Amino acid sequence: MQFSVSTYSFTAAVRSGAIDYLQIPSLVKEMGFDVLEVANAGLPEGVSEIEVAQKLRAACDALSLPICNYTTGADFIRKDADAEIERLKTKLEIARTLGAWGMRHDAAGGINPEIGVRTFDDALPIIARACRSITEYAAGFGIRTMIENHGRFAQDSRRVEELVSAVGHPNFGLLVDIGNFMCVDENPALAVGRVAPLAFHVHVKDFFVRSGQRPRPGQGWFATRGGNYLRGTIVGHGEVPVDQCLRILRQAEYDGVVSIEFEGIEEPLSAIRQSLDNLKRLATVD
Repeated sequence: MQFSVSTYSFTAAVRSGAIDYLQIPSLVKEMGFDVLEVANAGLPEGVSEIEVAQKLRAACDALSLPICNYTTGADFIRKDADAEIERLKTKLEIARTLGAWGMRHDAAGGINPEIGVRTFDDALPIIARACRSITEYAAGFGIRTMIENHGRFAQDSRRVEELVSAVGHPNFGLLVDIGNFMCVDENPALAVGRVAPLAFHVHVKDFFVRSGQRPRPGQGWFATRGGNYLRGTIVGHGEVPVDQCLRILRQAEYDGVVSIEFEGIEEPLSAIRQSLDNLKRLATVD
C-alpha cells in the first residue's frame, strides 16, 4: 500500500493562515507521504481551480510527489442530471492537469419527489446512467472514476455496491472510506468486508462515537443518520477499527493508495503527522 493524504485535511490550517495552500506539497513530502490526493473542497476562495491545479502539479513534480486522485462533488438527483454529467466531464480536465489517475465524484445528496425519487432504489437508474456516461468518457483519458460512500443517501455498503453493479463498467469502482460507514451507523469492518473487492482507492479517518441517547456533546460533533454522534480525530485515537479494515482490504488483494482524510478539531499539522505514524503502524497489524 502507498500512503497519501487529502489536501482537504489541511483546510483548517489554510483558513487560519498557518500555511499557504501551495505549501501543502512540500509539507506532505516532508511528513513522509508517498503521494498526494487533491480535493476541491477546501480550496481558497476566489481562486481559479485550473490555475491552482497547474501550480500544485508543478510543485509536486519538483518534489517527485505523484498526485493519485482528484475529488469533487456532484448530485444527479437534486440537480439536473444531464447538466451535472457535462459539468463533471469538464472537471476531468482538472484531474488531467494534476496528472491524477483517478477522479472521485458524489452521486446524490438526497431524494427529489419532484422527479419521482423517494427512495435510493428510485434514484439508482438515474445515478447509474450518469456515472456510466462519465466513466466511459474518462476512460478515454486513462482516468478511472469512482463513487465514495459519502453523503448519507449513497453511503451504506449495500447501496454503493448496488451502484457499482448497476453501472457495470470496469473503469468505475469505489472510493472506500473506512470511517464514513459510521455516518450511517454501519459497522466499518462488516461494510469494508462487503465492498473491498470493488475498491479503487481508500480513505482512512477516525471518529469518537457517542450514543444518541445522551445529550449532544458539543463542539466538533455531528449527528449520524441514526441520531448518534461522531467527532473526527487523529487516526488511531478513535473507535474506527482501522487495523481490522486494512487487514480486510489486504485479504481482498487491495494494494493501492490509502489516503488520510483528517477532519478533527485537533491542530491539523500535528494531527496529520500523528495520523501517518499510526496508520503505518496499524497497516502492518496481522
